[in-house]
Order: sequence, then C-alpha cells, then structure tokens
Amino acid sequence: MASVALELLYVLGGLAALWLVWRALEWGWLRPRRLGRALRAQGLRGTAFRFPSGDLAEETRLLAEQRAKPLPLSSAHDIAARVEPLLHKAINEHGKISMIWEGPTPSVILSDPKLVREVLANKSDYGKHELPSNFVKLIGKGLLTHEGEKWAVHRKIINPAFHLEKLKKMVPAFTNCTIELMGKWEDMIGSDGSAREIDIWPELQDLTGDAISRAAFGSNLSEGRRIFRIQSEQIQLATTMTNLFIPGYSYLPTKLNRRVKRNAREVEALLKAIITKKEVALRNGHADDTDMLGLLMLSNMKESQESGSSEPMMTIDDIVGELKIFYFAGMDTTSVTLTWTMIMLSMHPEWQERARDEVLQVFGNKQPDHNGVNQLKVVTMVLYEVLRLYPPFTFLARQPHKEVELGGVKYPPGVQLFLPILTIHHDPDVWGKDVNEFKPARFAEGISKASKDGAGFFPFGWGPRRCIGQNFALLEAKVALSMILQRFSFELSPSYTHSPFRVASLQPDHGAQIMLKKI
Repeated sequence: MASVALELLYVLGGLAALWLVWRALEWGWLRPRRLGRALRAQGLRGTAFRFPSGDLAEETRLLAEQRAKPLPLSSAHDIAARVEPLLHKAINEHGKISMIWEGPTPSVILSDPKLVREVLANKSDYGKHELPSNFVKLIGKGLLTHEGEKWAVHRKIINPAFHLEKLKKMVPAFTNCTIELMGKWEDMIGSDGSAREIDIWPELQDLTGDAISRAAFGSNLSEGRRIFRIQSEQIQLATTMTNLFIPGYSYLPTKLNRRVKRNAREVEALLKAIITKKEVALRNGHADDTDMLGLLMLSNMKESQESGSSEPMMTIDDIVGELKIFYFAGMDTTSVTLTWTMIMLSMHPEWQERARDEVLQVFGNKQPDHNGVNQLKVVTMVLYEVLRLYPPFTFLARQPHKEVELGGVKYPPGVQLFLPILTIHHDPDVWGKDVNEFKPARFAEGISKASKDGAGFFPFGWGPRRCIGQNFALLEAKVALSMILQRFSFELSPSYTHSPFRVASLQPDHGAQIMLKKI
C-alpha cells in the first residue's frame, strides 16, 4: 500500500509540474504569439515579441541614451523623444497606431485623441490595466486599482470630500504650508537683497507633502509627515524594480522586496492608528469635516446607513488603501506641476510678470482665498500650458474586458491599450506647428478650443475615471504659486540642467536650481 501511495504521489507531483510548465509556456510564449498574430493580421505594425521581457531591454537602452544628454534650452520643450523614447521610435517607424511589448503583453499605442476619448468614456468595455502586485504594494489599493462595483462604491463615498465647497476648507492648509516654506526661503536668501540659488524640487515636494498631511489629517500633522516620507521612498523604490511583470517576483525574499514590505507595514500601522482615533471621535459625537479623512469617514457612515448595512461600506483596510494612493498621486501631481511651472516662468519672464500682475491685482498682498483663485485667468492659462508640455503622468493604460472594435481594429482580451498623454500633448497634428513652444495664450478661450479637435488635452485623464483629485491639485497649485509670485521673482540658475525624466511622474532628473530674489 505504501508503494502505491508513493507512486500516486509521484504521479500527482509530475502532473502538477507539467501544469506549471504549461502555464508558464502559455503565459510567456503561446499567448503573446497568438495575440501578436491576431493584431498583425488586421494591419497593425510594431516591434516583434522578444521572450520573455518584450521591449524592456530596448527601452532601458534608449532611456539611458537619452538620459545621458540634457536638452538644450533652445529646444527645451521638445521632450517627447527624451521622456518616452520607445514610444517615439515606434510611432515614427510604425505609425500613430502601433504595437510594442510590455513583457509578454502586447501594448497598442493609440495616438489618436478621438480614440483615446472613446476608450476613456467607456468603463463597461475597458478596465484598468492590471498593475504588478509589487507596484500595488508600493502605492496601495484604491480608486487607482479598483474595478466594477467596488470602484463605483468607493468613488461615491469619496466624491463628497472633493466637492468644491469642501475644498474651500482646505485653503488654510495650503496657505499655512506655503507661508512656512516662504519664511524658510527668506531666511536662506538673507537681507542683503541679492538672489540666492535654491533647488526648488525637493522644497516643493516637502510643501505638497505637508499640505496633504494637513488637508488629510488636520491635527495629526507629525504622523502625516512620517507617512509622506515613507510613501516618497516607496515611489523612489519603484524606479529600481525592473521585474515587476514577472508573476511571483514580489514574493521573492530580495532586499528590495523586504524593504517595500517593511515600509508598507509601517504606513498601514500609522494610518490605522489615525483612523481609529477619528472613529472614536465620531462615535462620541465629535464629527469633524475640516480634513479629508473626516469627510471620507462621515461619507462612509452615511452611505452605510442609507444602504441598511450593519457593516461599513468601506473597511479600515479600504480607507488605508485610499489614503496611501492619495499621498502617492496628490503629492507627486502638485509638486511636479509647481516645479515645472516655476521653471517655465523662469524661462519665460514675460509670463512671470503677467501672472504676478494678475495675482497682485486680485489679492494685493493678502493671502489667497478660494473666491479670488477662481478669478485667476492668466495663472490658469499658465498652469494648463505647463500640464500640456509637462504632464505629471505621461500615459494611461486600459484593457478590454471582451473583444472590442476600435477604429476599425478588433482587440481581444489580453491586449493593453496604451494612451500616451505626453505624445498627444506634443503632437503638431493636434496642436499646430508651435506645439513645442510655451504659449499659455492657446488656452485663453478654455480647454475645448485650445487644440484642433478639442480632445487633445487630458493630463488628469478623461471620462468617468478622470482623476478625482484634479480640483484639489489645481487649487493647491494656484494658491502656492500666487503666494510665491507675491513675494519672489525668479530666474534659472546657471547650474540648471534641463533634463525631464519619468520616474513615477515626470520629474527634473538633476533638480530645479532657481535664482530666487525677494521682491
């Protein structure tokens, strides 16, 4: 009997091994070949699949090549080839609708803004591209990663926290953080009236991290700052992960994976402690809707009561995930936008003067308020043009849930649709021959009339899954920029090197050295 059992065990082990080999073969060889043939049969051109990493090696080579040579200031805004060299090469060689490979997944580049809008408007047929588990560990699970009913429930609960009336209450957090930063800058400059070189990139990261900490947690500022530091490190760690697409890679006991997990545990512990304190306050009748967490938890309680559920619609783990993503997306979006805006206004002093004149006309020397911010037309035009030329996040990705037809091509499940924000924002067919020039006036009549077909501008996405924090980010940027313009003039330092580079967001690779002078 023992020998029979052992023989059966060997057979089962062999079958399991064969099944694993088959799954690996299907994932890394058969499926990519099948999908590639289906797309090429319909006329799509692109790169050939290279087992197992697709175009990763070529992308790494092209990025290193571009990163080694900074852009001359004479053509500073022509950045598409430097930031997305693989996409730029594929489009030039194979057309605006072409194919590259992200590991074993075929990625179809859709450089037609009308097709992009068609995809983004349809959340029933297209879902978010499934992010690697290691990346999800870095940023958290939330609106950025959820699908279907869970996404709809979370969006409904979170929406009230981002209503304009609620955002008005965030303005003091933005102004207080900016006052602290400007006081620091004034101390660094001194009283002799001369200009001082300051690398504003880390300074503005700290500003937006502090602002999010105050806006999200109110009085729990010290814990918020610690969370910000850890999440910033997680984003940086993401840049060193080159094997994210390999199944099971996140479970390997590598030094990097262990660090990611330690950081995730610490952030979750800090967030759960803050949430627990807030829950106790709410149960005791001390409702507080002056910070983002309070608004979210009050909305969660309301939705749970209205649905008749005895359990909260969003669990503590759900709230932790949403707050982690809020840090990741919110801090990066505003800090890079402010940084590129100050660099642009240093390169184009005539627009710096126009923006400053408007700010002084609206606010004088008083702190910005929400009503005044809504009157800032020149500042808004400047920010839109910066978001066009230097969008914080350079692409979006979607996957069809089923076979779909788009632009005359049928895309089966398993294909990724790559929506290249940066490429479309720099397309002369969409924006005209002056596409790589800094011209905020193109937005003088609003977004819809800025590009040729009105569909070419989408730095925050578009459609039902448009970034929920868009108004938050723009309000924070307008407040901070207005206060900086009131008290400082600035120009590029001779040591500045123009080197936009995509990490998680589009960042200045060698810092943002500005000569800052008190007015």
